Formats: sequence, structure tokens, C-alpha cells
Amino acid sequence: MQIEGEAILNLIDQVDENFDCAVELISRCKGKVVLTGIGKSGLVGKKIASTLASTGTPAFFLHPAEGIHGDLGMLSPKDIIMIVSNSGETEEIIQLTPILKRMNIKMIVMTGNHNSSIASQADVIINTSVREEACQWGLVPTASTTAALAMGDALAVAILEKKGFKEEEFAILHPGGALGKRLLLQVKDIMHRGESIPWVTENTLMKDTLLEMTSKRLGVTAVVDKRKNLTGVFTDGDLRRALEKHDDLLNKKVSEVMMMNPKRIRDDALAVQALQMMEEYAITSLFVFKGKRRNRVVGIVHMHDILKEGII
Repeated sequence: MQIEGEAILNLIDQVDENFDCAVELISRCKGKVVLTGIGKSGLVGKKIASTLASTGTPAFFLHPAEGIHGDLGMLSPKDIIMIVSNSGETEEIIQLTPILKRMNIKMIVMTGNHNSSIASQADVIINTSVREEACQWGLVPTASTTAALAMGDALAVAILEKKGFKEEEFAILHPGGALGKRLLLQVKDIMHRGESIPWVTENTLMKDTLLEMTSKRLGVTAVVDKRKNLTGVFTDGDLRRALEKHDDLLNKKVSEVMMMNPKRIRDDALAVQALQMMEEYAITSLFVFKGKRRNRVVGIVHMHDILKEGII
């Protein structure tokens, strides 16, 4: 780990104008960025392609052996190819380079040997050389692949910053995971609506209010006026406090014990914002309104609804 950590830190001094050129080339690319490599370098190439694609730069991996047997047809002159080869002497890739030149495809070579055969054909060379591998013989690709992976990540981050790639775009490309849900899932997607909303009028007796709360199973009910505008809220916590103050609680009107100005949120707010609001006010639910009509309840969202989505 010491050796591999130092290999990454030593890359900092190797980031130069060639890195800048690679960022410029990829940022302006009208086609796709194609990664290629053999063995463990190929696996690093696959990871770099995946990271680029997930951050707004269309990219895929092309196996060199498949490339020289027909898969070069996937490429067009608008594409850029990034070759990952620590030695710079990978035979299958050496066979590719004359054809790539003939197709007028720009080549970025990520290598530990800038004097190699493959590097000599490159438009841009990114130096990922390391002082030593982590194994005792200095043979097993360890520090060199770690360095290439880190450099690939650095490229991807620099490119997304240059292109102005936003969180919202990242979420669109990751709709199935927790990251996407944090940035895409809205309150209206998970709120209870219609008959599922617990609500009573201001004149409702507490015994009937408790029945409404129990039937809707959210531990809370909205209190509305004659026009069905939200005027208050009554919760399980309010019930415990009210029992300490009133001996005849069940025969009182809910308006006598309800809390005023309940917390609420717009239906198009992000679910994660609703969760943050609940945590801030130490509550478990929020009433939902639409547009500018803050007093007209269209739904209710509970903390459990958000947690079930797995966004935290």
C-alpha cells in the first residue's frame, strides 16, 4: 500500500501540458472516447470508459484483439482512442496503430514508457510511469495499474468540470441507485394522497380524531377549516402531552389542542429536502402543497416513505 500510495502521489509532478491537451481533445470530441488495452491495463481501460460515460462523456471499451478482427468498424474519424499500456509495446495494439492513423483517429496513450513503439504514434502521451511495482520481483502489474487508474480518474474529473457537467445530469445517468434518487426523487413521487391523507375538521371531537389517526397509520392528522384549508396538526406526540393536561381530552374539539402552523413542503421538492426538513424540526411527516396554495393539502409524506427509498 505504501508503494502504491507513493506511485499515485508521484503522478502529481507528471501532470503537464499533455494532460491539458488530453482534456481539451476529449472535451471537444464530437464522437466517442474509445478505451483499449490488454490484460490488467485493459481492465483499467474498462473502468476509465465507465467513469467517463457516467460523467457525460460517451465512451466504451474496445478489445484490441477483437479490433484487429473486425471491431474497428465501431470507430469513426470523430472518435478519440485512449490506449492504456504500461510497457507501450503491446503487440495487439501495435498492430492497431497504423490503421488508426489511416482512419485519422486521434490517439491518447497512457503509458509508463514514453519512448515506446505505441507512444511514438501518439498525438498525446500521458506519463503514468512508476518507480517500482509492489511485488518483490517488480513484475506483477500493481503500482502501475493503480497509477493508470488514478490518472484516468483525474482525467474524468477534469473533463466533467471543463464541460460543466452538473449533479442533475449525473442523476439522470444513475436513475437506479441511491445517488440518482437523492437528486431526482420528488416528494410527489412518494407522498400519500387522496383518501390516504389523514384529516379532520376543526370541530371534530378528539375521540373521532384519534380514530382518523389510527386508521391512516401515520401518527398524525391534518386539521382543516370549512374550506378545507390547513389550519393545524395533531400528532402522537401532541396526544401524550394533551393527556397530561386534560382529564376529559376525548370530548374536546381538536382545535382546542392542535398545534398551529404545521410544517409543509411543495410537491415538486426533492425527497431528500423533505428529509432534511424533518430532521431540522425533529418531526416525522410533512404536509404537501402544490404551487402557491400553501394551505391546500394535496398529500402527506412520512419519514418512513423516504427511508424506504434508500436515499440515505
